[in-house]
Amino acid sequence: MTPWRWQRTTTSLWRIRAAWVALALVAVLYCVHRFSGPSPLETNLLALLPATEADPVAEQAVERLAGALGDRTVFLVTSRDADHAKAAARQFGAALKESGAFASVTAELPPFDIAQIGAFYAPYRFGLLTRDDRDALKHASVGAASLHDALMQRIHNPVRGPLATPLAVDPFGWLEHWLSALPLATSNLDLEDNMLVAHRGDSTSVLVVTTLHGSAYESQVQRAVLSAASQAQASIRSAWPDASVARAGAVFYAESARRASEQEVHRIGIASACGIALLMLWVFRSPRLLLLGFLSTALGIAGALSVTMAVFGKLHLLTLVFGASLIGEAVDYSIQYFVVYLGAPRDWDAKQGARAVRPALCVALATSLLGYAILAWAPFPALKQIACFAMTGICVAFASVMWLLPAVLPASPSKGPKATQRRLFARAAVLLVHWQRAIGAKRSWAVAIVLAVVCAPGWLLLQSDDDIHLLIQRDPALVAQENQVRDAVGIDNTAQFFVVQGATQDIVLQRAEALGAKLDALPGRQTVDGWRAVTQFVPSARRQAEDRAFFAQHVFADPAALRATLLQAGFRDDIADAWIGAFAQSGTPPLTVERWLAANWSKPFAHLWLGAVEAHGQRGYAAIVMPRRVTPRNLPALIDTARATDGVTFVDKAAGVSKLFGEYRVDSGMWLGGALLLVFALMIARYRLRGGIATTLPVLLAVGVTLAVFGYARVPLNLFNCLALMLVLGVGANYAVFLREGCLRDGADLGAVWTGVLLSAATTLLSFGMLGMSAMPALKSFGATLTLGILVAVLLAPMGMPTQGRKPA
Repeated sequence: MTPWRWQRTTTSLWRIRAAWVALALVAVLYCVHRFSGPSPLETNLLALLPATEADPVAEQAVERLAGALGDRTVFLVTSRDADHAKAAARQFGAALKESGAFASVTAELPPFDIAQIGAFYAPYRFGLLTRDDRDALKHASVGAASLHDALMQRIHNPVRGPLATPLAVDPFGWLEHWLSALPLATSNLDLEDNMLVAHRGDSTSVLVVTTLHGSAYESQVQRAVLSAASQAQASIRSAWPDASVARAGAVFYAESARRASEQEVHRIGIASACGIALLMLWVFRSPRLLLLGFLSTALGIAGALSVTMAVFGKLHLLTLVFGASLIGEAVDYSIQYFVVYLGAPRDWDAKQGARAVRPALCVALATSLLGYAILAWAPFPALKQIACFAMTGICVAFASVMWLLPAVLPASPSKGPKATQRRLFARAAVLLVHWQRAIGAKRSWAVAIVLAVVCAPGWLLLQSDDDIHLLIQRDPALVAQENQVRDAVGIDNTAQFFVVQGATQDIVLQRAEALGAKLDALPGRQTVDGWRAVTQFVPSARRQAEDRAFFAQHVFADPAALRATLLQAGFRDDIADAWIGAFAQSGTPPLTVERWLAANWSKPFAHLWLGAVEAHGQRGYAAIVMPRRVTPRNLPALIDTARATDGVTFVDKAAGVSKLFGEYRVDSGMWLGGALLLVFALMIARYRLRGGIATTLPVLLAVGVTLAVFGYARVPLNLFNCLALMLVLGVGANYAVFLREGCLRDGADLGAVWTGVLLSAATTLLSFGMLGMSAMPALKSFGATLTLGILVAVLLAPMGMPTQGRKPA
């Protein structure tokens, strides 16, 4: 090489190295920037799920409820001694408040004059009637004995509720009856010593409610809440050892999911990296090649992290854990390059080595990208992120092998493989020859037929399970504590509810009233044990007008007789005249939702009103009706009730996702078939018809054997098993490609090629196999399917070897 050409080559190499260093710095600095601020990790489990409702307003209702409940945390302090429980709750609340981790802490309720509620409704009292009072008035008339008796019972009744109304404002008690029917008591708690207390058996529990400073899914908020709760619990343990604390809230589930995912990332990443390092050292006997292999992989992961966060803004837990397993696949490209490097003659030419391995890596990259592209087509946000992460990672790893490694391993004398490596390659060559004779060439079809016959019964035994819990698994300890809180408090069902829509507010209220009447009429086991809706606080304008007309017909039709009834009961003239005159005034407008929402005491129920919404280009209004009890027995009746009521939709997020799981599981079969055809076409384009069939057959059989094993093992298939088969196709096809390309390379050592294929499969199995031990059910399904499929694909890869070592024309 002339000095001028050598200098030019050296300059070019340094430019390539500098460009990769700059790329790596940009990716790493961006990742550091994102993780140094608010955590980009997405721990909201609902964010992992797709939109399941055809109606966007229903999706908005799901998000509204999740937001309303997500910023609250609930603690339940329990003791067998009521005084101890209350004292411990006071100290626990004080400790939480002092920590500064919460926006508000409520252990003792501030003084509240409940008479404010009665005063709020008093101006609208002639438009508010309970169903019982309405039925009673149908059979009464002014001056009748029944109306007189009702007035006497009201005057002389010694038992008055907390929402008692003055006789002058409500002489017959109709407003008091309506107020008593308000669903203000949304729990099993009683107010004692300004504290919310539940008595169950011989135990007393006190509720402590808090709100967060920020989102429950921010890691800083989670750490602050967990630290404050632990310190507060420790502070009461010494003074009241008999007191226990249960907790409930989205922040605890989010923190548990984040912590579990971080542990899995560390475990999978460290175990995979260590295993791959040992395997590569054992085969290549070169720390330099090991470091270069991990350099290529590290660049791929850094690029994948930065691109994914830039595109999606957040990083799902599933993506993070799956990314730790990408090490085994990304390192495959550098392994194939090192195999060519070790088998090169004494004068190693890095660019020529890259050209030699490029066809195999290009075909392998294409099949892998195809498999991940299918994931990107799925509607699940987490799967789209995984696809983006993996496609970016393997593309960067591929590019680094094609351009960076040749710049790091430039033209230099090569000593070839060491003696131990030559022995290893020789043994691998002998193994390959014997194994290829057993399953390859003309025997390939016989092997395929035998495997098909063996697998056929397993295919017939295949079952499916599309339960949403395959995606989400909650901490059992937190679930137990949440159940304890729910049992004590009596929290309403929030997972299944009705969404009521209409063009105007009053149409929404009317439809909600109609729905409520149908729910009350459900018989026997179909009953829902009550429901919650904004109409229980604000009747529709039509209902208020009907009640006012009802009063006019049955009570105020004869004002003189009504006045005589009041005077006979002992009312003064001015009070009787004022009450009758109040009804005669027609200037009072009906009660509205906005007026109700403006009252401070309505805040706990404000989530029942969605307000103005827009769906399919049309504006309207919407509200939520929440049944208290939804069971498998009454669920069909609730769905039928929604269908039979105009503007009403029944929302069941879990059932919606499970249904979508099933639909896309079925669709994934067609996706897999289409992907197989594309891979087959790619193989034919490269290896002609016979070569394409021989190269595609191993991965096709791998898919079939994997499905048969699941059938024989009676393991139900889910969407994630089926999507993992896409990756079996994309990744598993690489091994037959690597082997066939090695056979077609001039002067290639088949033992080294087979060793490289086995090493690539081992690294992939090691990383994806770790997913099979994940606590996340979705990743566990991924890992088990990939491990089995890739193992079969690499064992059958020699089927794709050419019968003669010649390049395709």
